[in-house]
Amino acid sequence: MASKDKEKDTKKANKKAEAAKPSAAREEKEARAQRELGIVGPHGDMRLASVVIEGYSLELRDGDGFVGDVASRTAFRHMLDAWRKLFTAMDGKDPMGRKSTRELSKHQLDAMLEKDGIAAQAIAAATEDYALQLAHVVQRFLQHKSWKGVERIIIGGGFHQSEVGGMAIARAGKILQAEKVPVELRTLHHHADEGGLIGWVHLAPPALLQSYDAILAVDIGGTNVRCGIVQTHLHKAPDMSLAEVPRREKWAHADDEPKRDELVEGIAGMLEELIAHAEKKKIRLAPYIGAACPGLIVEDGSLAGGTQNLPGNWESTRFHLPRDLCERLPHIGDGRTQVCLHNDAVVQGLSEMPFTNDVERWAILTVGTGLGNASFTNRRDAPGQE
Repeated sequence: MASKDKEKDTKKANKKAEAAKPSAAREEKEARAQRELGIVGPHGDMRLASVVIEGYSLELRDGDGFVGDVASRTAFRHMLDAWRKLFTAMDGKDPMGRKSTRELSKHQLDAMLEKDGIAAQAIAAATEDYALQLAHVVQRFLQHKSWKGVERIIIGGGFHQSEVGGMAIARAGKILQAEKVPVELRTLHHHADEGGLIGWVHLAPPALLQSYDAILAVDIGGTNVRCGIVQTHLHKAPDMSLAEVPRREKWAHADDEPKRDELVEGIAGMLEELIAHAEKKKIRLAPYIGAACPGLIVEDGSLAGGTQNLPGNWESTRFHLPRDLCERLPHIGDGRTQVCLHNDAVVQGLSEMPFTNDVERWAILTVGTGLGNASFTNRRDAPGQE
């Protein structure tokens, strides 16, 4: 009888132990719930504390194509290639050597321009063509209702960070001035590899930024992916004008031609390295990742158009970038990691916020594989604004 009672007690104890121990299924359910909380957004937010995003990723039509296509970096290369072929036919030899136009770097083009030879003439001719097209594109955008009253346009992307690009943008500004178009062209304050990361300090929750040193940010383009640690220096400059990127990684993914999921996997790997670097340098990372990419951002974090320069189908109902990143990344600190999504031109534009207080309406054009765009209105009813 005693042995039977002992057997019953043992069974009861085992049941209690099993009940106290969370099952693998329960743990997975809790982890999934945490991931779902981390991806709720807000994604694609259009109204911020200091600025209203009037519109972005406009696809203005021009005949059979889009207006912006004629002012992309790709378009400039096509123009240069056409002039190169013409000068080759006239001179009997290629003034730019054996490399294809696509393979010539910005630095190589700048060096050719400085030598003032036949290659420089071809580059100057292509630059003039491009400036005319850029001026035309600006005027078309200014006719759109979301761009009405824009006083300043920031030219972003990497194109302006070269002598050739700077010359083309300056020339476009003069063409607009000559045609009495009341708009000013300026170039991005930050390095092109950093502007699309720094803009996230204006989108991240202010209360979160107060408690940490930095956030992680991702800028996904049709040619490159950039990931970085963005330090806010919020306590030194509340307007975020001192925000910087102490560490960043860049992957020219177009050269490797990854599939969509391979690209996401690569981004997750880059972010893991940055998390490890932050721990090593004792940079307190907020449990927050801002991810920017081309296209229209839906409130639930999905994408609805404008992603044609990215590999694979990013608009599939089975694909959700914030969720896919969350599933691949470790926790940052003790809390749940939040992943937010917005348009890449919007984020790069927001990096200019501390430098646009003297105007009410402004916009950005990002010259890359395509031509990104966004327009903004500064909120005069925001705290600290007159």
